[in-house]
Amino acid sequence: MPNTGALDAIFKAYDIRGIYPDEIDTTIAQRVGNAFVSFTGAERVIVGHDMRPSSVPLAAAFIEGVILAGADVIDIGLASTDMCYFASGKFNSPAAMFTASHNPAQYNGIKLCRAGAAPVGEETGLVQIKAAVAAGLLERGEEQGRVEHQDLLADFAAHVQSFVDLTALRPLKVVADTANGMGGLVVPAVFEGLPFDLSVLFQELDGTFPNHPADPIQVENLADLARAVLDSGADIGLAFDGDADRVFLVDDRGEPVSGSTTTAIVAKAILERHPGETVVHNLICSKAVPEVIRENGGVPVRTRVGHSFIKQVMAETGAIFGGEHSAHYYFRDNWRADSGSVAALVVLEQLSRSDQPLSELRLPFERYADSGEINTRVDDSAAVIERVSTHYGDADQDRLDGLTVDFGDWWFNLRASNTEPLLRLNLEAPDRAACEARTEEVLALVRSGS
Repeated sequence: MPNTGALDAIFKAYDIRGIYPDEIDTTIAQRVGNAFVSFTGAERVIVGHDMRPSSVPLAAAFIEGVILAGADVIDIGLASTDMCYFASGKFNSPAAMFTASHNPAQYNGIKLCRAGAAPVGEETGLVQIKAAVAAGLLERGEEQGRVEHQDLLADFAAHVQSFVDLTALRPLKVVADTANGMGGLVVPAVFEGLPFDLSVLFQELDGTFPNHPADPIQVENLADLARAVLDSGADIGLAFDGDADRVFLVDDRGEPVSGSTTTAIVAKAILERHPGETVVHNLICSKAVPEVIRENGGVPVRTRVGHSFIKQVMAETGAIFGGEHSAHYYFRDNWRADSGSVAALVVLEQLSRSDQPLSELRLPFERYADSGEINTRVDDSAAVIERVSTHYGDADQDRLDGLTVDFGDWWFNLRASNTEPLLRLNLEAPDRAACEARTEEVLALVRSGS
């Protein structure tokens, strides 16, 4: 078995992920499946996988470990991550999704959740599972579990459609870039029977990603979609990542829409239907997000970055919706799990109700200029953060996640990467000139001793 150091490399804050087969292989997958049964005490586990060639043998090995421990398996086969979360909620069972999301083809991984799509992260089970895998013991049940195959695509599509008023939808022209990822399977199913004119780029499921990386947070990966939107005169473009749990928007002019803006649009839509509810946003979202939540009668709650923190705070506060700048959108009625497809339909309903194109609809939600996330390699993240904190000692500061410094008219967050010697800077200011000047100022301070 791999030593603890090797497991440290693949057990991340929120999931298990590494290069196949050098870092993650069928032996590890089998032992994770076996340990997952012991950790959850489950009698039944849901297993889904994406389109990467390595996902099939890894999922099969995981299933071997589960049934060896005596638990049954519902194998849902090819699935998006949000479809796997749906299955976990529908059957009230723990689940495992084999995917490396937006990572390149040589990677694979496992996203785990407890019954009802409750997250399993570093602080909620991954440490215990890693210890069991490192010990190398395989638990054996009194009887071997059974495997049942189920196709949940139609049920999932109906669930996604339940989040919008179908009668309000009008015939918009939509282009979706699924980047040869799982969106190629789920997006056409979700749009089935809706009045949209849908065209899909790179729909073929191909885990080698022959066209472009399935990583829409990188703006260069939106180029094909933006071109297709302009060429076809589409109303909107939807860019899904590899496992289709995230969606990025491109407007009718081919311009990307930030995750913060999308969070604000979705929050307004939900609060119109459910006034007075709590909405969660992470601390690198634009200040426009809590402003929009308050303006629409909601209660904003600020959280750390990361799905396990968002879901935990949603559970504690009863929040109806949560959004992240990275384009993860969480819905209480989706077991607090994120779904790119649900978010896409909510935005399309808003666009249907509006007499404006998305390029105009977005404007009231875009009130400030932001730097985007800027990564800087440093030797000692903690020391740099302390130096920056001292320099800006006259500003409001908090340590909810890294360091946030707020001067009122401009603010920034500086936080360390979980996996690399990097500091991530996100900064927002009243206009582009101020944003560029303040970003240069903070980066000079960060880099002065790195």
